[in-house]
Amino acid sequence: MGKLRHAIHNVVLDARRLMHLFSRLDREAVAARYLKGVGLEIGALHNPLKVPSGVKVRYVDRMPVAELRRQYPELAAYNLVEADIVDDGEKLPTVGDGTQDFVIANHFIEHCENPIDTLMNLVRVLKPGGILFMCVPDKRYTFDSERPVTPFDHLVKDYSEGPAWSRVGHFQEWVRYVEHVTSETDAETRVRHLIDTKYSIHYHVWSEMDMMEMMVKLQERFNLPVDPELMLKSNGEVVWILSKTA
Repeated sequence: MGKLRHAIHNVVLDARRLMHLFSRLDREAVAARYLKGVGLEIGALHNPLKVPSGVKVRYVDRMPVAELRRQYPELAAYNLVEADIVDDGEKLPTVGDGTQDFVIANHFIEHCENPIDTLMNLVRVLKPGGILFMCVPDKRYTFDSERPVTPFDHLVKDYSEGPAWSRVGHFQEWVRYVEHVTSETDAETRVRHLIDTKYSIHYHVWSEMDMMEMMVKLQERFNLPVDPELMLKSNGEVVWILSKTA
């Protein structure tokens, strides 16, 4: 555990050093440094990551664009990326083990009901040395600011027992703290609607420090085979670069 804390400390320092190399250190600059080869981006919707020349991305989403537009009417004015692979991005059952040079999962893990299982699958499909590129919103700077941080033990229970036990509670929290529905009757109706339509909410939320602690505990308790290459706080989100160990 101490070793990983030391590694995270070093990558934070590396990020500060990189600030002197880039006038604006953001997703694209980090992608230019770390991404190469052929890989996947999950749930890009209207905001795919701009990758360096020569890098090939295949897009994964849970449904085709026509269905995504019905799911997210608020994105009607945006162009959406058509999926090359229609698949469950949390499990990637159609993607072979050790086949990808990288996986991009920006603003994705908070939408996953079972984040530990999802991270295991994202790492599973990487080649040794492959890169997991994740941007995770810091709840303090989003519409999730009023919500309580998800405890790590909650994530463990979602993993060990399945996420059904916590599903209703997540939607209730969303309706109360994000949509600010105050009427109990209206809130119950709204929760049922969101669940019935399988609307993708932020099931789990973290601050920067909570994410760091989560990464430490993932290796301590689950031996997640990754090394942190970079952790960067940028524009209300935390950019994680994790490389798969052999």
